[in-house]
Amino acid sequence: MLVVSIQSQVVHGHVGNSAAVYPMQAEGVNVAAVPTTLLSNHPRYPTLRGRVLDVDLVADLLLGVEERGLIERGSVLLTGYLGSPANAEVIADFVERALRRNPKLIYLCDPVIGDDGKVYVADGILDVIRERLVPAATFITPNQFELELLSGIAIKDASGLLAASAAIAAQGPRGVIATGCTLADTQAGQVETILCQGEKLSRFATARLPIRPCGTGDLLSGLVAAGLAKGTTVEAAVRLAVDHVFTVLARTHQTGSEELCLVAPTG
Repeated sequence: MLVVSIQSQVVHGHVGNSAAVYPMQAEGVNVAAVPTTLLSNHPRYPTLRGRVLDVDLVADLLLGVEERGLIERGSVLLTGYLGSPANAEVIADFVERALRRNPKLIYLCDPVIGDDGKVYVADGILDVIRERLVPAATFITPNQFELELLSGIAIKDASGLLAASAAIAAQGPRGVIATGCTLADTQAGQVETILCQGEKLSRFATARLPIRPCGTGDLLSGLVAAGLAKGTTVEAAVRLAVDHVFTVLARTHQTGSEELCLVAPTG
């Protein structure tokens, strides 16, 4: 069981691979982690050190992944924050090669674009995600805003979510795992992760806690990838991932931490 995970990396905190790798390993899954950034922390802090990695370096690391036979050994390919339009293109090239070389590979695309009505990635990245990565994906894990942006459909209720999911499925993916959803019939005080496959919605609701730490989407995508790598159904993988993420969020809220508490405190 191997997941090839291509996303950001930080020194402090838990976003991108720094949120996803350890939980995947804790689930018994090997991870080949390829960074797209090397930053001191996520951008919510008043200062930010490090940088998006140069495209030549990212391309070279991906070539190394191929040379070590990790594509053929892999069960799941996961992409998240891409860093730059040039990196996005190189990663899209890699995804296409990987799927040709290993047709059994599951490609889980986390289309990291923005949230709360705001796009926060560089110009050009959205186009690569929309035109190249989403059509190649087996499943995508957008938040509600990202799904609206990718599908061009406003989501107010379950019918809107189904229509948006159908628009994505028409491009190639087998299903959409929509995160951070608040629909017209979502119970007050809750937030939902919703798996959309065909005309079926599988809804997983948890309490909405009064915190918004960075990295929850990265953590969930990583846990879904781990479940898929272990051969579970996508519905079971999403259910377990939602439960795990809520446990981490409850622990984070209880401790008052600004960052996700991936590991339970001792002593």
